[in-house]
Amino acid sequence: MPSPTSLLLVDRSDRVAKLTLNRPEKLNSLTPELVGELIAAIGEISDDDDIGVIVITGAGRAFCAGADVGGLGGGKEQTAYTSRSADDIRRGFSGAQAVILGLQRIEKPVIAMVNGVAAGAGMDLAFACDIRVGTPNTRFLAAYIKIGLFPGWGGTWLYPRVIGLAKAAEMIYTGDFMDATEAHRVGALNKLVEPDDLESATMEIAAKIANGPTIALRLAKLNLYKGLELDLETAMKFAAAAETITLTSEDHLEGTQAFREKRAPKYQGR
Repeated sequence: MPSPTSLLLVDRSDRVAKLTLNRPEKLNSLTPELVGELIAAIGEISDDDDIGVIVITGAGRAFCAGADVGGLGGGKEQTAYTSRSADDIRRGFSGAQAVILGLQRIEKPVIAMVNGVAAGAGMDLAFACDIRVGTPNTRFLAAYIKIGLFPGWGGTWLYPRVIGLAKAAEMIYTGDFMDATEAHRVGALNKLVEPDDLESATMEIAAKIANGPTIALRLAKLNLYKGLELDLETAMKFAAAAETITLTSEDHLEGTQAFREKRAPKYQGR
């Protein structure tokens, strides 16, 4: 079990790994150390066949308030973002890239349980997940413009693909909050529930996916994101190759047999 003082709490249960950003007193703002723990956890879970789904959330009243401002310009802490060398600053984003790309490339669905504000890099982190569940306390903020910054955690790629180009432009240009009702309307939140129901609603979705056919899920996630970069004809060829793999899998046979027998399938990932 993780120490209560860990920056990232990792709980594994029933094929679901729950990652909790654990800096509640700082609204779970991201430090290089926390980013490092996220990278390590994503890599470890990627190789764990006993885990089918990842859930990311924050301790306390926030999901993630973005980068810790103490490590930004004028702050007391010296980090890669405050280096005097522009090249050092550029290379300092390797951690951000590892987290965002890691969440997209991992062959497991990722759900953001957005328990409160998700601002700046925290919004990017939530939008890098495949599915988002929130409450009336959930708020999104592309905060970069407020302090004269560009969305360095991938927001200009992520936001248009989640909420559309016009809404993404509005949020990036103005830095205005998007409340939970609006987030649900534009598709930033897949599900909007009461705060007391957030955990159970999120885990219900996670359990449904975690007990699904692993091979089909992995191929579906791969093609969802790669399809954003492909023309339709190429995407159709990728789809044919992926479907050939699933059609020849034991999971497909189990699924069809269970359907005929009117029972729940027991997939083995083969």
